[in-house]
Amino acid sequence: MGKRVLLIEDEPNIIEAISFILSRDGWTVHTHANGETANDRVRATPPDVVILDVMLPGKSGFDILRDLRADAATVQLPVLMLTARGQTRDRDEAMRLGANRFMTKPFSNAEVLEAVRALARPMTET
Repeated sequence: MGKRVLLIEDEPNIIEAISFILSRDGWTVHTHANGETANDRVRATPPDVVILDVMLPGKSGFDILRDLRADAATVQLPVLMLTARGQTRDRDEAMRLGANRFMTKPFSNAEVLEAVRALARPMTET
């Protein structure tokens, strides 16, 4: 079975970079750019890991994460939050809402790959 990531991000350059990094490592990368319909997308094709931007059109990443954690079907889904705003309060809010990891933009390719592999590890070890 392949490893699937859902990247919920609206910046084309970030989508391209992360898709390239993860695809090269054997991941199937699905993308979604609309915050308003992101939770529907997660439920339609459940990924192994979600990479979630904080600032999205329609609905914030924080709101999406809150909804994911409130749903029994997605409460354990590993989520890596991305943001261009690196303030402590953003990190604190993401962790309070249940993010597994938090990363600021810009990020290194190795950092993203390591984070996604680490988030998927518990799933593959059981």
